[in-house]
Amino acid sequence: MSNPFLSAYNTPFEVPPFHLIRNEHYMPALKQAITEAREEIENIAGSTDPATFENTIVALEKSGALMERVTSVLFNLNSAETNDELQGVAREASPLLSEFDNEVKQNTRLWERIKTVFENREHLSLDGEQSMLLDKTYKGFVRSGADLDGAKKERYKEISIELSRLSLQFGENLLAETNDFLYLVESKDDLAGLPKDVISRAASTAKQKGHEGKWAFTLQAPSYMPVMEYADNRSLREKLYKAYMCKALKGNERDNQEIVLQLSKLRAEKAQLLGYGTYAEYVLEERMAESPARVEDFLNDLMTRALPKAKEEVEELRAFMQELGADHELQRWDWAYYSEKLRKKKYDLDDELTKPYFKLENVISGVFQTAERLFDISFRRNEEIPVYHPDVQAYEVLGGKGTVVAIFFADFFPRDGKRGGAWMTSYRDQKKVGGEKVIPHVSIVCNFTPSSEDVPSLLKFDEVTTLFHEFGHALHGMLADTRYASLSGTHVYWDFVELPSQILENWCYEKECLDLFAKHFENGELIPAEYVKRLKKSATYHEAYATVRQLSFAALDMNWHNIPFEKAGTLADVRAVENEAFASTDLFPPVPDTNMSVQFGHIFAGGYAAGYYSYKWAEVLDADAFSVFQEKGVFDKATALSFKENILSRGGTEHPMTLYKKFRGKAPAPDALLKRAGLG
Repeated sequence: MSNPFLSAYNTPFEVPPFHLIRNEHYMPALKQAITEAREEIENIAGSTDPATFENTIVALEKSGALMERVTSVLFNLNSAETNDELQGVAREASPLLSEFDNEVKQNTRLWERIKTVFENREHLSLDGEQSMLLDKTYKGFVRSGADLDGAKKERYKEISIELSRLSLQFGENLLAETNDFLYLVESKDDLAGLPKDVISRAASTAKQKGHEGKWAFTLQAPSYMPVMEYADNRSLREKLYKAYMCKALKGNERDNQEIVLQLSKLRAEKAQLLGYGTYAEYVLEERMAESPARVEDFLNDLMTRALPKAKEEVEELRAFMQELGADHELQRWDWAYYSEKLRKKKYDLDDELTKPYFKLENVISGVFQTAERLFDISFRRNEEIPVYHPDVQAYEVLGGKGTVVAIFFADFFPRDGKRGGAWMTSYRDQKKVGGEKVIPHVSIVCNFTPSSEDVPSLLKFDEVTTLFHEFGHALHGMLADTRYASLSGTHVYWDFVELPSQILENWCYEKECLDLFAKHFENGELIPAEYVKRLKKSATYHEAYATVRQLSFAALDMNWHNIPFEKAGTLADVRAVENEAFASTDLFPPVPDTNMSVQFGHIFAGGYAAGYYSYKWAEVLDADAFSVFQEKGVFDKATALSFKENILSRGGTEHPMTLYKKFRGKAPAPDALLKRAGLG
C-alpha cells in the first residue's frame, strides 16, 4: 500500500487523508521528509549567490513542507486519538526531529547567510511583515544556540533531544494514569445528589467495562467533576479527589517526579548555555511581559487584591457548611460541593437549572452564529471530508462571498485515546503561495459531557464558555490573512495568544447572544431573561478564590523555571518546591500524597513553561477589549471588523502591543478586569 503522506492529498481541500493513514506510514514518511528538508537546507546554505531575503529567509520559511505535513498529523493525533503504537512512533520521531532542528539551527554556513541579511536589513526596503519574518528567523537561530562554540553546541543538542523525550513521557504517563482509574459504586444510595444523566452515564460506563448493574466513575472531567460538585457521599468525593491528585505520583514506572526535576534542570541549563540567568528570562524575552520581574510584579499585584477577598469567600463557605449541620473541617473535596449549594442559595442558580438550555448541537450552532454576526463567516458541514474518529465533525468555513476560507474540525467527547482538557490546534496554517491564499485546517478538541441513553449531550455553563474559548482560538487560525505560515494565526507571543479565546467567552453572558441558541432541549423555549441575569450576577461568585488558585499555579510555574541552573541542579523534592510555591496562598489543609506539579501538563508537556501567568495577563487584555463592545454593542460591526483586521487576521506580523493599540486606540488598563472580577 502506498504511503499517503508521500503523494498529493486527493481529498477535499487537501485535508489529511485520515482514513488512509496507518501508524506504519509515519516513520518512512518522516525519514524521507528529513532527507528532503536536509537537501533544501543544503541548497540554501551552499548557494554561491549573495544572501538575500528571498533566497535565504523566504527559502528557509518554505523548506520542510513534507515534514510539517507528517508531524502535524502525528503529534495532533498523539494528543487526540492515540494508542500504545502511536505513542511509540512519537517517541521514535521526537529525537530525530530535535536532532534535525539542531542541525539546521547550528548550520554555520546557513547562519552566516542569515546574519548577512539581518545586518543589511536597513538597506533591503522590507515591509512590516517581511521585517518581522527576518527578525523572528534571526532571533530563533540565536535562541537555538547558533552562536555557541563547539562543546556548548553539542551540549545544547543533547539537552534539546532529552527535553522533547521527557515532555512526551510526562504526557504519556498522565494519560495512562487517567485511563487506568475506574471506581465502581455498588449501591444506588451512594449516588445521592448526583444528576440523573450523570448516574445514567455511570451505569453505561460500568456496563461497557463489564460491570453491569453497577456504576463506574473515571477521572475524565464529565465523570469526575459532577461527583465533586453534587455527590452527597463525602467518602466518594474524597476517594475521587485523592485519585485525581495522585496521578503520576505513585512511585511506579509512571511516576512523573523525576521527569519534573529533570525538565526543570535541563531547561535551566539550556538558558545558562545561551547566556540567560534563568529559563524564565529566556522565555520572557519573547513575551509581552518581557521579564520575570515584571511577571512577579503582575502576579503580586493581583494576589494582593484577590487573597483577602478569597479568604472571606472561604470563611463564608465554612459558615454555610455549619448552617447545613456539617461537623467536619472544610477540605478540598468539599469546596466544589458546598460552593455549588451556596451558589444555588445566593443566586437561585445551578447547572441543573441551565443545562437543559445548552444542548451541545445548539451551542455549536450558537457559536457559529456568533462568528457569523461578528465576522461575516458561516459554517457548512461536509461529511466528505475525512476525519480521524467518528465523533469528529468537519466543516467548511465560508467567507462573505461564499468562498471557503478555512476547514474546521470539532472533536468534543472524552475517550481513552484522548488527553484531558480542551485545546485548539492546526493541521495546516494559512499562508500565501504566489499571491494565492492557502486555507488553514483548524481543529478544536474538548472533553464535554456526552449524551446518555435517554438524554442528549447537555453542557454545563462552564463547558459552554470552554467551547466559546477554544472557538476564539480557532477564529484566530481561521481568519488569518498573512503571507508566511510562521507568522499566521496563533503564531504570536504566548501572553497574547489567549486574547481571542478569552474575549469570546464574554458573549456567553449576553442575552442577545444566548437568544441565538440557548433553547430548552425539550420544548424549544428560550432561556429566561431572569436566568441570564442570575448568570451575570453569579459571574463573580468565588472569583477571588478562582483568581488566587490560578495565580498560585502561575507562581508554581515560576518556582520551577525562574531559578538558575546551580539551584535547579540541587532540587530533589518535587513536593517541597510545590509547598514553597503554595505556602502563602493555600486556603485548605494539606492533603498527603497529592501533587499538582506531576500532572501540570501545561508547563511540563505543553508550551506554557514560564508562561502560565499569560492566562491572567490576557484577561486584562480581553476585559479591556470587550469594554469597547459593551460600549458600542456586542454585535457592533465596526468594532468587530476592527478586531478582525487588527488582531485576528494579522497573527504575529507585528508586535502584539502595536496590534492591540491599533484596535483599542491605547494600551490596555486593568480597570475593566478588576471591575468584572469584583476586585476593583
